Amino acid sequence: MIDYVLPLKDKTPDREESKLVDRLREQDPEALREVYRLYSRPVFGFLLRFLSDRASAEDVQQQVFMEAWEKADRFDPGRGSFLTWLMTISRSRAIDHARKRVPEPRDPEGTAQLIDSRLSGSDGIDEAVETWQFSQIIGRLPADEADLLRYRFQGELSQSEIADKTGIPLGTVKSRMVSGLDRLRQMMEAEA
Repeated sequence: MIDYVLPLKDKTPDREESKLVDRLREQDPEALREVYRLYSRPVFGFLLRFLSDRASAEDVQQQVFMEAWEKADRFDPGRGSFLTWLMTISRSRAIDHARKRVPEPRDPEGTAQLIDSRLSGSDGIDEAVETWQFSQIIGRLPADEADLLRYRFQGELSQSEIADKTGIPLGTVKSRMVSGLDRLRQMMEAEA
């Protein structure tokens, strides 16, 4: 049996990569476009596998390339290739994002007060039950989708207002809401 061994790539970056990194350090916008063109696919693929959510992967990818733009002077070619550096940033940002998605405990007293405030009139009980059911179902969604749907349906904000309030790009708000509404519909149909 013959083992084929691929030669290890020298840790020294090639000339083109060095030039590109130098341009990025000088804040050349074309260099950022080139970096994105060259490395966005492997970065996005990793983020999508790690986060299992396209909208989250898109958001984190934006953070990764913004960080590369802002911190290009910290890249050390002696420690590895530029792609390795980008993937390290990607991993860190993905872990940060995953930690943010851990649901926070809900305040039972706040829920009781909400129900008490809605129990006025003959339809109060039905409305309170519907509100409770909505809260329970929406609480099972990923936090980023659930928060946006709460802003929309409980806060009665438009998608543009949500984008302004949260700082999340409008396109991302829209895609997360579509994804969240689809999951919400599936959950409600499963419980019906």
